[in-house]
Amino acid sequence: MINSIFTEYGLLWAVNRSLYSTKIKMLEMIPATEKIFEKKVDIKRIDIFNLDVGRIKEFLQSLTKDKQIAIMSLADKACKGIITGFSSIELDYGNPINWHYNPLTKVESNREVKWYHIPDFDADRGDIKVIWEASRFTHFFYFSRAYLLTGDKKYYQVFSEQIEQWLQDNPYPYGANYKCGQECTLRMVNALMAYSVFKYYGIVTVNDEQNIRKIVEVCYSKVLANFFYAHKCIKNNHTLSEICGLIIGAWCCNDHKRLDKAYQLLNKEIDKQFLPDGGYIQYSFNYQRFALQIMECIIKLSERTEKVIPDSIKSRIKASVIFMYQMQDECGDMPNYGSNDGALIFPISVCGYRDFRPVLNSVYALVEAKRLYEQGDYDEELLWFSTQNVIDNSVAGISKEPSSFFNSGLYTLRHDGGFLMVVLPDYKTRPSQMDGLHIDLWHKNVNVLCDSGTYSYATESGQAMALTAAHNTVKFNGKEQMKKRNAFMVYDWTGVGNVKCTQNCFTGTMVSKNGYEHTRTINQTPWGYVVIDEVKGEGEYCEFNFHTPCEVRLIKGGFQLLVNDSSICTIIVNESDIFIKKAYVSIYYLIKQEISCVSLKCRMSQKRCIIKFDMELH
Repeated sequence: MINSIFTEYGLLWAVNRSLYSTKIKMLEMIPATEKIFEKKVDIKRIDIFNLDVGRIKEFLQSLTKDKQIAIMSLADKACKGIITGFSSIELDYGNPINWHYNPLTKVESNREVKWYHIPDFDADRGDIKVIWEASRFTHFFYFSRAYLLTGDKKYYQVFSEQIEQWLQDNPYPYGANYKCGQECTLRMVNALMAYSVFKYYGIVTVNDEQNIRKIVEVCYSKVLANFFYAHKCIKNNHTLSEICGLIIGAWCCNDHKRLDKAYQLLNKEIDKQFLPDGGYIQYSFNYQRFALQIMECIIKLSERTEKVIPDSIKSRIKASVIFMYQMQDECGDMPNYGSNDGALIFPISVCGYRDFRPVLNSVYALVEAKRLYEQGDYDEELLWFSTQNVIDNSVAGISKEPSSFFNSGLYTLRHDGGFLMVVLPDYKTRPSQMDGLHIDLWHKNVNVLCDSGTYSYATESGQAMALTAAHNTVKFNGKEQMKKRNAFMVYDWTGVGNVKCTQNCFTGTMVSKNGYEHTRTINQTPWGYVVIDEVKGEGEYCEFNFHTPCEVRLIKGGFQLLVNDSSICTIIVNESDIFIKKAYVSIYYLIKQEISCVSLKCRMSQKRCIIKFDMELH
């Protein structure tokens, strides 16, 4: 394991991670050493977001009545401390809100100790992300939007009260809500944007302004004091979001030196995290969307900071949007690829969490001055992040085609009514899931063969969803594709060989350091696809798993997948034993639903498994 960490993660990462661990131990033993890491913060201004509130209001009032009611319903519940967490689940934090409470476990985190005494994982407390969810202030968007719809000052009053209560219950640096710099950044952004809406109408008080200044002060202090961890150890979306926090804090302090440094860091980090072909360093569509939402926020901030976003950076961001667009179903959804913590940090459209059109349309318009789709409900997000008149511009007209993204390790083949996506990354950064040669099949807006998702980082069932058997690939002789320690440490990364992809054919080999190779060839036919799997290694058997939300019906030589009693796909296999097992899929964090896993068990003596997908194309 040690050799793998040095080889794959790098010596510098190992040194930095050890330094950070030493820092935490030092803080625990000698709290006075905190002063070494704290930086001076002096907030001079907070009007960093210049929102076109009039246009946002006009758009909201053009929505259908049922959609307006849905916005007001979310806001009314949040007024009572019932907050929609992870875009899917109602979490009751009480009224007034208990900012240290996990509504799922009914356990309160210790608010009397400093953040470094609070563990990441605690079986009694449960997932710490549930506590953080209320303190992100994402629900402040509901208050802002409901006020724009109704003019009812109760939404402002609750916003004002919750800011004051939060500051009283969260003195810096005590409690779980100062554990993560990313959370502090999102708290700043959401509080500042809501404040801008209410200030536009002249209803904020001097006390509100003081409280917002204090929010920025304590959150910026946290980001400054602990940025080393995000920058040198985590090196993913946390780094981007905390750079956003550095930009906001430096501007609010009128600190030009720190502001320039933050933008220098930003340019370097985007070059590292957004791959040349448009993919993202975390091998996850949800985290890629997260990163893109951070970027639309940073582009918005550039109006105030007067810092020009270089064309090279815009080019990387544009490529990222097109990359995701090519993997997107017509309904706006995408494969549940990679880790998925349910984050939708700016829920500023009536579109559902699984609809990726709001952010893709917004970011594309911000960098290219053209919309990606025809006009729709997803246009609201663009209005929050742009004062330019880009919402009425022409559509880019990008067609969806079979695609090969070699840097990212994603490939698509397309048929009438859907597409097939294959996963085969050649890892240069830390993997999160064991999904080599996983296939995701979409047809007629149905995710016929799906990824299991994530569910939770803090539970055994959630961690199992990252393993080989939770994906539509081969599990050889009971082995995992890679080795794993704790929730996030994956090592002995898989390798890649012989990758070729054309308009109608894919072939590639996944090489596991656990002693086997899996080659998958996919040929497109007029009626669907033929998948040929070959496995090399010392063992007795292989399992070919296919996860589906569809009804499964066994037939001679294979099985049918049905939706509403109508066949959508027929899968024929060569000689093998077919088993239907209960499985789970998590589309939303902390929510899972039962699906079926069709498992084909083959002996190694058979050499290969041939699978034919007969799509219902007509």
